[in-house]
Amino acid sequence: MTSDTPEALESDKEIERLIDEIMASTQNLSDEQYRTKMQRRKEVQEQRISQAVPEKGLIIVNTGNGKGKTTAALGMVLRSLGHGYKVAIVQFIKGAWEPSEKKVFSYWEDQIEFHAMGEGFTWDTQDRDRDIDKAQSAWEKSLEFIRDPNFQLVLLDEINIALKMGYLSVDEVLAGLADKPPSKHVILTGRGAPAALIERADLVTEMTLIKHPFRDQNVKAQPGIEY
Repeated sequence: MTSDTPEALESDKEIERLIDEIMASTQNLSDEQYRTKMQRRKEVQEQRISQAVPEKGLIIVNTGNGKGKTTAALGMVLRSLGHGYKVAIVQFIKGAWEPSEKKVFSYWEDQIEFHAMGEGFTWDTQDRDRDIDKAQSAWEKSLEFIRDPNFQLVLLDEINIALKMGYLSVDEVLAGLADKPPSKHVILTGRGAPAALIERADLVTEMTLIKHPFRDQNVKAQPGIEY
């Protein structure tokens, strides 16, 4: 038995190395060579899945300067609703205008709690003390949902902005996350996620800004795209 057989794989890094090796240079292969390569890929993946933990409540961070952090989180919200789970959403910055998401999610009003507790972007409010007070109130509401075992998923939208601006402390948020039931998922979105939160998280995605219509073409936010 060679070290590359599925049974001998000892670490995720070794598995990733083998998958990359298998998937490399699939162009210019004969049909038989391609089938052999894909069969090998299937064997490795099946072995990996068989050894995986069945389930775990995840701390998920969507950060970075690119667009799509909240949008990706809302995709997970829809999946959870589709499975019949209860979901809570707390928006830390947005709130000055009624988001279209709130209207859509009203169709699942028996499964979802939606609280837009900010008053808009920080440059609109221009009142640091009030922003801090609103962020603290949003965090207190968030803790209720984080600790409540009836909610499978909690989305803390733009909380990373509140952390970056100093409206909340990283330590208090990490302490609150430690109170969640083991099977609960919590998503924290917003650019500038602190290093300590990234270190604690189970899943971290950084959205990279390459092009944006407002920055590059001076196009305003549009319904269905930004809100």
